[in-house]
Amino acid sequence: MPAVHAEGLFKVFGRRTADAVRRLQDGASVAEVRGSGATPAVIDATFSVEPGEIFVVMGLSGSGKSTLLRMLNGLLETTAGTVRVGDAELTALDAKGLRRLRQERMSMVFQHFALFPHRSVLDNAAYALEVRGVDRATRRAKAREALALVGLDQWADQKPGQLSGGMKQRVGLARALAAETDLLLMDEAFSALDPLIRREMQDQLLELQASLGKTIVFITHDLNEAMRLGDRIAIMRDGRIVQIGTPDQILETPADDYVRQFLADVDRGRVFTARHVMVGAPALVAPTAAPAQVLQTMHDHRSGSVLVGDGDGRVAGVATEDAVRAAAAVGAPSLAGVALLPPVEVRTTTTLSDLLAPAAQDEVPVTVVDDDRRLLGVVPRGAVLAALGGVPRPAPAAVPESLHPAGATALATKEAVRG
Repeated sequence: MPAVHAEGLFKVFGRRTADAVRRLQDGASVAEVRGSGATPAVIDATFSVEPGEIFVVMGLSGSGKSTLLRMLNGLLETTAGTVRVGDAELTALDAKGLRRLRQERMSMVFQHFALFPHRSVLDNAAYALEVRGVDRATRRAKAREALALVGLDQWADQKPGQLSGGMKQRVGLARALAAETDLLLMDEAFSALDPLIRREMQDQLLELQASLGKTIVFITHDLNEAMRLGDRIAIMRDGRIVQIGTPDQILETPADDYVRQFLADVDRGRVFTARHVMVGAPALVAPTAAPAQVLQTMHDHRSGSVLVGDGDGRVAGVATEDAVRAAAAVGAPSLAGVALLPPVEVRTTTTLSDLLAPAAQDEVPVTVVDDDRRLLGVVPRGAVLAALGGVPRPAPAAVPESLHPAGATALATKEAVRG
């Protein structure tokens, strides 16, 4: 079941709104409808947001994106169409049911922080729980946990006026996290921040999402931000959604000239990250594997190195062909005594620009790891260059099952690691 599903949403301001919807459905232009005294803001929007997805709605000022978001949480009544949040039809709820849905299932993060200046940072972070009627001790404990997540636990007793703009926005994010709702609605949340702080907030959101798995609807007018954050992006123009797709899909197949013009300004190196170009994690070679067996496999698959595991999903190091050959020559029973090169580890949020130098190394593959340094995937060098140049890259060859012998794990072949 989608976390959010919108079907045929219209929002028309002014008079004779129902008639305006009928005319738009029959093919009337926005200009024609405006001539009758109605102002269409959102026109026939249909989309679904999957659980755990960052769904970005992107458009210029006046495109209807913020109006659309306000219909998703019931702040604006729809002129036509339906909104479902999980199994609840929001557009059919009465005022009491709508309040309960907002309190229990969704949280908002606004552009201009919306903090209470007379309350402490901690009490601001706990406010959504206070409204819900949670007792003081519990809500403050949850607020402290949320502040720790965004790096503000030491500022809990300060007032918002003592914080920078980026820190204030972190308080707003902590308030949404403390509410423990599955759905976050973020309306131009980073737009008021300086570029450097804005990028730090983007990084933090991606890191939090990797660990918390919230469903996020994120509104922005910045395509670079949309491309960097979005699992999928809906691009709006004059109230209509003109394209929905992944960043790769939108870059490779823009729906029309309007989208194509936006793409001309995208900084691929700063927008795309390791998560966009990584391939599935290869199985790790066990330290107990026999050098002769590993060497033969390396030869068969034209690989210059293998990733050696520590037994807990982490990369202990990289064994080069020369090192494995030397161990085989002296009859070593395993890779335990082989000198390993340190792994090159990056996070899913590492940009392509920052991946260029490590990807250029010949012997050590670039590994993508989580906060516990467990292997998530590898970055093929060819994928970095292809993404920067806008060239589609074919999927790497799969590691055959025959390379998964009992007592050892599979080899990270040259095809899988290098692309």
